[in-house]
Amino acid sequence: MSDSIDLVHSDMDYADHEETYARFTRLVKYGAITIVTILVILAFITL
Repeated sequence: MSDSIDLVHSDMDYADHEETYARFTRLVKYGAITIVTILVILAFITL
């Protein structure tokens, strides 16, 4: 077994990782907003 562990690969595309993370956070944000909006609409319909 190797004594040193190489955790960072030089061929990793960090720009692509950051873009993917930005898309994921945008999806979560708008998904949460959509769900809250639907719940508010349903609450007003049932009143």
